[in-house]
Amino acid sequence: MPLALLALAVGAFGIGTTEFVMMGLLPDVADDLNISIPRAGHLVSAYALGVVVGAPLLAAATARIPRRNVLIGLMALFVTGNALSAVAPGEGTLLAARFVSGLPHGAFFGVGAVVATGMVAPERKARSVSLMFLGLTVANVVGVPAATAMGQQLGWRATFLGVGAIGVAAIASLVALIPRENAPAPTTGLRGELAALRSLPVWLALGTTVAGFGALFSAYSYITPMLTDAAGYAGSSVTLLLALFGVGATAGNLLGGRLADHSLRGTLFGGLASLALVLALFPFLMRTQGTAALAVALLGTAAFVTGSPLQLMVMEKASAAPSLASSANQAAFNLANAGGAWIGGLALAAGLGETSPALAGAALAVLGVAVAAAAHTVDRRRATPTPHRERVVTGHLPEETQTVRR
Repeated sequence: MPLALLALAVGAFGIGTTEFVMMGLLPDVADDLNISIPRAGHLVSAYALGVVVGAPLLAAATARIPRRNVLIGLMALFVTGNALSAVAPGEGTLLAARFVSGLPHGAFFGVGAVVATGMVAPERKARSVSLMFLGLTVANVVGVPAATAMGQQLGWRATFLGVGAIGVAAIASLVALIPRENAPAPTTGLRGELAALRSLPVWLALGTTVAGFGALFSAYSYITPMLTDAAGYAGSSVTLLLALFGVGATAGNLLGGRLADHSLRGTLFGGLASLALVLALFPFLMRTQGTAALAVALLGTAAFVTGSPLQLMVMEKASAAPSLASSANQAAFNLANAGGAWIGGLALAAGLGETSPALAGAALAVLGVAVAAAAHTVDRRRATPTPHRERVVTGHLPEETQTVRR
């Protein structure tokens, strides 16, 4: 695997850290700005909104710029957003800064996936994407706990300065490790990129992402009350248990990349089915602390087995112009985050029990399997040539019989 993938992983590590660290800093930010924790929670939503808006817009706006330069520019925007977060004087400016921080997220992963697959042999494409995503999963194991501890000891502003420093290191890595010839300017331009989004298989692939990762976030958004109320863990133990999720996600990401290089479709179906099974078992696994810890790790593994296969499937469906579609898939991940949390919340509000969000997630995972099956059916129909029908046209004499194909 090329060393240049390390540069992409460093950028992914910084992005993953800044995305999730706000959840651990909400009480500190709320106290400092004299706002309630629910209002501080809007800072998480502002980042997600930035991802959804920025992913397609920035990918489209940079359609004719060399991809190496695009990646460097996106990380520069990332550094700017985190620096603004560190010096924001109030709630409004911090909301705007978090929105700016989220803008480059989707486009970086989208364009980065195109660059990663372009540097390796065809049989290693999924593994190259999984190695880039490795930075994101490792961020949940190392980056987020370390950044949260920094914020608690030195103040939350120090956290964003530290994350900005990671962005500077990512820029240096991109400049040093990604050769210009491995990340040239796209040849299709904006019109070709937009044309790729008119394809039904692309939209079915994006729909699979929304359903599959909506299943994850339906449960993960409410994992803390499940662990404390259902499994009986103390609140102080949750951070360590969430690190188990990161370990499982890292293992699932690497496993999914390797398996998808052998069978992309099989890995996708297997991952979604495994996710549905794990979520369906949550009510039983949450009865004891030992099995609850196992459930958290298995959730991360099953969910992230599908990460690189989903990204690669979208790119393959838009093979002529993959940058915009690949970035749109990152927007789909964040829509899944918001939608899954909303559906899981509906299950809780209906009084169905502490583990009901997991069961709602299992239903979403089954929906993901159904959408993936529909995509597979469409692919098979498009790949099957339409048989020619023959019509015999007879002239005035028997020997003048001729066959005309239509």
